[in-house]
Amino acid sequence: MLNYIVWNIRPEVFSFLDVPRWYGVFWAIGVFLSISVGTYIFKAEKRPNGEIDKLAIYLIIGTLLGARLGHILFYAPLYYWQHPIEILPVSLTPAFHFTGLAGLASHGGGIGLITATFIYARQNRLNFLWLLDRIAIVAPLCGVFIRLGNLINSEMVGIPSTMPWAFVFTNIDSIPRHPAQLYEAIYCALLFVVMYYLWHNKRTDWPNGILFGLMLTILFSLRFIDEYFKVNQESFENDMVLNMGQLLSIPFIVVGIVIVASKFHIPHKGS
Repeated sequence: MLNYIVWNIRPEVFSFLDVPRWYGVFWAIGVFLSISVGTYIFKAEKRPNGEIDKLAIYLIIGTLLGARLGHILFYAPLYYWQHPIEILPVSLTPAFHFTGLAGLASHGGGIGLITATFIYARQNRLNFLWLLDRIAIVAPLCGVFIRLGNLINSEMVGIPSTMPWAFVFTNIDSIPRHPAQLYEAIYCALLFVVMYYLWHNKRTDWPNGILFGLMLTILFSLRFIDEYFKVNQESFENDMVLNMGQLLSIPFIVVGIVIVASKFHIPHKGS
């Protein structure tokens, strides 16, 4: 008989409180580490002191707003039309309670992140692609902890599996499943290492935009594959050839490929 990994961690940090939840805690850890790495990068490139802190505020707000709106628009527009109060981090079912950071879509978060970067770059007269290249280093790092938070909360579970590393999410059912959240956390960690290495060794050789384009292409290509190991988030996806996560990944992959293809032959001109 196979010994699967039994996963029975409760999502709440404290059993007597709805919030905080481990997902939010891991979000905060990911943001803290991303800011720390970003601070090192900006210091290495002799950027003004405190610039990363101001940028971080833009990015956090943009990512959260984009992720929340993305979930509402991409996955459950009718539900939120009928339950508008739940656009906020609260629910009335079965009684009023805080839901925390529930219902966030990573693709919407990506759009919000890029939008916030554009606004910041424009207001501070920075090269947009140069800034995106630096964000491309830390974004996968934050993604590691977001997906670990999903794992802790038994969210975004995988399809049934007979692999010895399959997880039994007892909060869901007793079926061994692919730990799709862990797969994504692992490849995000590897991508962070690759992006940091390329920044450290290639930033003076490559034109602005290459790192960002590579990150988009690799991250969302892997996300497209990872969706095959996940249970669909919404029932309407069951009748689709590609689920919503895969469909939303395609534009990011295309944009990444276009950026890399258009920039690789251009001599580097700095920021």
